[in-house]
This record gives sequence, structure tokens and C-alpha cells, in this order.
Amino acid sequence: MSTPLLFTPFQLRSVTFRNRIGVSPMCQYSSEDGFPNDWHLVHLGARAIGGAALVMVEASAVSAIGRISPSDAGIWKDEHIAAWQKVTSFLTAHGAVPGVQLAHAGWKASTPAPWAGEGTVAAADGGWEPIGVGSKSFSDSYPTPREATENDIEQVCRQFKAAAHRAIAAGFRVVEVHAAHGYLLNSFLSPVSNKRTDAYGGSFENRTRLLFRVVSDVRHAVGDEVPLFVRLSTTDWVEGGWTLEDSINLSSRLRDAGVDLIDCSSGGISPKAKIAVGPGYQTEFAAAIRRDSKIPTAAVGMITDPIQAETIVRTGQADLVLLAR
Repeated sequence: MSTPLLFTPFQLRSVTFRNRIGVSPMCQYSSEDGFPNDWHLVHLGARAIGGAALVMVEASAVSAIGRISPSDAGIWKDEHIAAWQKVTSFLTAHGAVPGVQLAHAGWKASTPAPWAGEGTVAAADGGWEPIGVGSKSFSDSYPTPREATENDIEQVCRQFKAAAHRAIAAGFRVVEVHAAHGYLLNSFLSPVSNKRTDAYGGSFENRTRLLFRVVSDVRHAVGDEVPLFVRLSTTDWVEGGWTLEDSINLSSRLRDAGVDLIDCSSGGISPKAKIAVGPGYQTEFAAAIRRDSKIPTAAVGMITDPIQAETIVRTGQADLVLLAR
């Protein structure tokens, strides 16, 4: 019998993945002041022992106000480096490539952990005023953000760059920029949320400007040897919103900007989105971007069967399959 393609190596830049299976970032809401702890070590370490080639840690905030909740992991200060090194060392020792997802929650920040209900976390409970692409809240149950100024945007770019430097120091060998699920970078991309009239709103070029600035800064920070991923919401699932065609256009440009792989997710920009959820419901987006943008992709979302995963890579729909429960 021939070896399933799912279990063959895959290389990006200087990194060789032992197979085509990756662990998708999963928020654990189990940190204090952004620090990973024994929970993260055991949870992520078990995935490496299980044989995954890539183990992505959860969305890690590039600033304290960039967290989804006060319990989120972070990488916004140098003290986080040593804590993450414990995790990356274990993952590496067991054959997995450690990856980190750099994130800023934007207008979806300062909310409780999912099991604590909806609403805004009060300042007395560790909450803060979020910044957003505008001053409108994501929904009635979310906090009202302050519209990001140009100074805020400059600071966000510096924060992503500094976090990328820390990621390399902490032992991560893949860095992903989180530009999906309605968080800050995604909210700038989508015409549903971005109603700005300055250089960061309006046209496609303006709405993508912040992402390209962040990608450029992160690419320079991590160097030429480290693969750089971008997670995109490849469609908003909302009429008049961001489309797969937009994602194909953007992905081609990101490829030319030094991005190595597009992590193809969807949705998150509007609570009114009607998402056609089903087995492999986002795989077609990964296939289209891989084909039309000529860039490697990762498929994610309700991939639950090994034959399904093998079919995705064998038929050229994606280069990596990301799994998470």
C-alpha cells in the first residue's frame, strides 16, 4: 500500500512538517495576564505526542487591549517569552513545529470567556475600552469601541512587529497573522464593518492597507527562514460583504508580499451571517484560493474523518489540513 499523502512531509521555507496535519488555534481562556501555564503545556503537548506536524497555539494578543477576554493568552511583553518557551521546547522535542497566531480582537475585545455568558467585562473585573475600525459595537451584547485613530493604527503595527520578534525568541517556527473572524484586521477588510473615510477605508486598497502594513512588519521581524501564514475569513456570508473573489485577489497580493500560506476560514464579521455549516464547508474556499492565487492553503472547519482529510490534500484542495476540537 502506498503512504497516504496526508502522512507525507511538506516544506515551507526552512521548515519541514512531518505530515500534512496541523492543530488549529483554539482559544483556551485559561491565562492570567496573558501567560500560558501548565494547562497549555499539557493540552498542546498532547497534540504533539499524538503526531500532529504543526501545533498552533491559540490567538495570542499583541497588546493587553487586543485580548478577546481577560483570560486570553498573549505575547505583548517580554516576560511572556520564557513562559512560551516551555511550550515550544516540548512541542519541538516531540517532533511538532510550534506555531503562534498573532491577534488583536479590536471591537470584539473585553468580553467574558464563553462559559461566563455575554456582555462587557467591567473595568473593575479587568475589562477595558476596546478600539475598533469604527465606533459601532459588533452587537448589542458587545462593548462599544473607540474608533482607532491613526496613532492607534501606528501603535498596532508596532505591536504586531514586537510580538513577532518575541515569537521567534520564544521558539515559534511558524507565525500566523490573524485577519479573520471579525477581529481587528478583519474588521478593516470588510465593507460590512469598515465605514471609514480616511486612508484605511473605502476602496479595496484602503481597506487592505492595515493588513499589508502588519504583514510587512511581521515578515521583516521573523526573517526569511520562518513561514508566515495569514488566516482569512474568506467570505463574510453576508450580502454586500467580503467575498471569495476578494480573498482570491488579496491572497495573490499577500503571496507577493512574502506570505507563504493562507489559512482559509470564514465568517465572524456580522451576527446576522447565515453560514452554510456542514462537513468541510470551508474547504472549497481553500481550493479556490490555492488554484487561483497560486499560494499554498490550509483547510479548516468540520474536517472530522481521515478519508475526508486525505481526499482534501490528494485532490489538491489544500496543502495542510487543520483539525481542532
